[in-house]
Amino acid sequence: MPAPTVPLPKAEPDSDDVEKTLPGDVVIGSKPESRPEVAGPAATERRPEPLPASSRVLSPPQIQSRIIEAERLLKSRPLQTAKTSPSIDLVTLAALDRNTARIHLVTVYKEIFLTKGSEFTAPSSLGTILNVRVLRANGVNTAVAIFDSQGRSLVPLVVEFPIEKRGVFREMAYYTSAHPALLSPDLSRSGRAYVHRMIDLAAKRLREKGKFISPEIIAVAERLCLVEHVDHDRFRAENRLALFDEIYSLFALNEPDTYRYSVSSAGAGGMVQMIPWTYNLVRQRYPAMGLTPDFVVGMRNHANALQAMLLYLQDTWNDLAANEDVQYALSAKLATQTELLAAGYNSNSARLPLYIRRGGASWKTLIPRETQMYLQIYKSVEALMPQKPRPATNAAQPKAEPARTAGDTL
Repeated sequence: MPAPTVPLPKAEPDSDDVEKTLPGDVVIGSKPESRPEVAGPAATERRPEPLPASSRVLSPPQIQSRIIEAERLLKSRPLQTAKTSPSIDLVTLAALDRNTARIHLVTVYKEIFLTKGSEFTAPSSLGTILNVRVLRANGVNTAVAIFDSQGRSLVPLVVEFPIEKRGVFREMAYYTSAHPALLSPDLSRSGRAYVHRMIDLAAKRLREKGKFISPEIIAVAERLCLVEHVDHDRFRAENRLALFDEIYSLFALNEPDTYRYSVSSAGAGGMVQMIPWTYNLVRQRYPAMGLTPDFVVGMRNHANALQAMLLYLQDTWNDLAANEDVQYALSAKLATQTELLAAGYNSNSARLPLYIRRGGASWKTLIPRETQMYLQIYKSVEALMPQKPRPATNAAQPKAEPARTAGDTL
C-alpha cells in the first residue's frame, strides 16, 4: 500500500514566476499613475475587408518560420537596462502585417499587458499606429488582438517577457500565446501530433532502459497532458472543443518550450505539472532511468518530464490494481482504470481505495471537489478528442519489480 501521495494540482502560469523588459521602442503609458490613451471598442473590433482564404490563416510551418524571425528580431535589437539588468516593467510584442510581410514591435507596461480587457494605441517600431486589446491575461501566455488604424488585423507572433522573482530579473522569456489570429484546425492537429510524438518517445526511452509502460497508461498520460492545462472556469463557461484545440495549439506554437513558465502555487511545474516531492521520489526509485536531477530543468525538458510522468502513473496503477477494494470496483464496474488513474494523478491515489470502500458506486462524491471537476474534464476530452488505439509493443513487461523500501514508496 503506498504512502499518501501529495496531490498534483492543475496550474496556470503563476504571475509570481512570470514577471517584469525594456526594449528601445516607444513605451505605452507613463508608470505608475498615467495610463495610455485607450482606444475605443471600434478601434479593436473593426475587421478588414475579406481576404482570400489562403492569406487569412497561416499554416503551421509558416507560423513557425515567422516566430523564429520575430524572436531573432527581438533579440537582435539593443535593450535599455535598469542598472545591470533589463527592466522588469515592460514587455514587447512582435506582430506580423500580412499585407506587407513586415514584423512590427510594440512595447507596453507589463501592468497593462496583464490586465484583461485593457485596450491601448501605440506607434510600432515601424511607425505604424496599432490598436491592441488584451483578450486573456495570463503571464507569458497572454492573448491579444492587434489592428492597424484601418482595422486590418495583424498576427501576434511572440512576446518578449522578463521573468522576475521578488523584483529581481531572472530570465527573458520568448513565448507565443494562442492568439485568435493564429488559430486553425491544422495548428491544433500539429500540437496534438507533437504531444503524441513526445509521449511515444518517452515510453520508447524507458523501454530501452528496461522499464515497460503499458499502452493503456501511455494513452491516459497523453490525455492528462491536455487535462492538466484546462482552466476550470473556462471549461464551465466556454466551448470545450475550442478550449482543447487552443491548448494543443500552444504545443504547436511553442513545442519544447510549451508551459516552460507554468508553475502553480503548489510548485507543480511544466508540461506534466508534477511537484518536486513526487519527482524526487520517482528519481530515487528509478536511478537507472537517468532522470535529470534538477527539478526545474527536468520539468522544462518534455522528454524527461514525460518519462517521470509515465513511471509515476505505472507505479500508481500497479499499487491500485493490487488493492482488493479497487479490484472489486473494477469487476463491479463501479470505476474504470482511466478514472482511477486520473483521480490519482490529480489528488491522493492512496486514498482512492478508502473512497471506494466507503462510497461504493458513489465513491466519486467523496474525492476532492477539484478532482471531481478534473474527472469531468477528462471525460470530456475522451468524448471530444478520441485517440486511435496504440499498437501493442513487442517488448514484454518485466515479471517482477524490485522490492520497495519504506522510503521508496510512491
